[in-house]
Amino acid sequence: MIPEDRLDQIAQRFAYVEARLAEGGGDPVALAREHADLRPVIEVIDRWRALRDELAEAEAMLDDPEMAALAREEIARLRAELPAAEEAVQMALLPRDAADARPAVLEIRPGTGGEEAALFAGDLLRMYQRYAEAKGWRFELVELAESELGGVREAVARVVGEGVFARLKFESGVHRVQRVPATESGGRIHTSAATVAVLPEAQEVDVAIDAGDLRIDTMRSSGAGGQHVNTTDSAVRITHLPSGIVVTSSEKSQHRNREIAMQVLRARLFDIERRRAAEERASARKAQVGSGDRSERIRTYNFPQGRLTDHRIGLTLYKLDQVMQGDLDEVIDALTAHAQAAQLAEMEG
Repeated sequence: MIPEDRLDQIAQRFAYVEARLAEGGGDPVALAREHADLRPVIEVIDRWRALRDELAEAEAMLDDPEMAALAREEIARLRAELPAAEEAVQMALLPRDAADARPAVLEIRPGTGGEEAALFAGDLLRMYQRYAEAKGWRFELVELAESELGGVREAVARVVGEGVFARLKFESGVHRVQRVPATESGGRIHTSAATVAVLPEAQEVDVAIDAGDLRIDTMRSSGAGGQHVNTTDSAVRITHLPSGIVVTSSEKSQHRNREIAMQVLRARLFDIERRRAAEERASARKAQVGSGDRSERIRTYNFPQGRLTDHRIGLTLYKLDQVMQGDLDEVIDALTAHAQAAQLAEMEG
């Protein structure tokens, strides 16, 4: 049952925001963002209400012998369309993750599998970079440590754009690969893994960091993969003493490095707080898709069969080449739909 009073409140808020924008009052950026968030909700509400009103009118026409046949046709059409419209409203009313609109910090590290795991971590990094490019997002590589064969020992990137965290948040976990490694001469299929963490970027108001809790070191900065060494000590390493978290940034500007490292540190501390709150909320029920458990094996990439399987939702696609080129929308759409369905079921239960 859709709560009419809730719909009325949303409509009133939208009208208020629209009026404030027109008269130029308040914070224009915040108002414009809220207006953009509310507009699609209002559209699905208006669509559902219009269909419901049309159905009532068509049912009233049944008493008119001349209009009854036409009314029955209209009633059949409207009753067929209403369930989808009602579901769209329910989806629009689901509580949103406040972090969905934020930029994200993406961290990739090899797991079990030695050099092959590092090579796979590099493949994942390129996959996400291509996905970001296709979405028109900015992909800033904060830290990159490469292996001897060109794999990735650690990669940290900042991804900026519209709805970045909402699209990437289900990527956290263990990604497993099955293929014949470039390092294998016998042609045997090996299994290795890499871990991915996606953290919403934190704002200064989200996380209070005491300057006394930080140790900041500067050191000589090397380029990606150690291809060149800067002549100045520009790299910055920040250690958060209470948590033991260490963040490094190796851009050419020491000032920029400090800024980037603090962004990543805030994101990690913010993520710890979000997890703690989520665990408290989920203590009485099973964790759903998107829990972000780093130890959870979420996906298998089987290269010999060209197959990708997401184990959380039982999704299998035979388009691994396209996925590795950054074509991730089908997977992410399915994960998002599954999470929304779980939310709906929880609200109705």
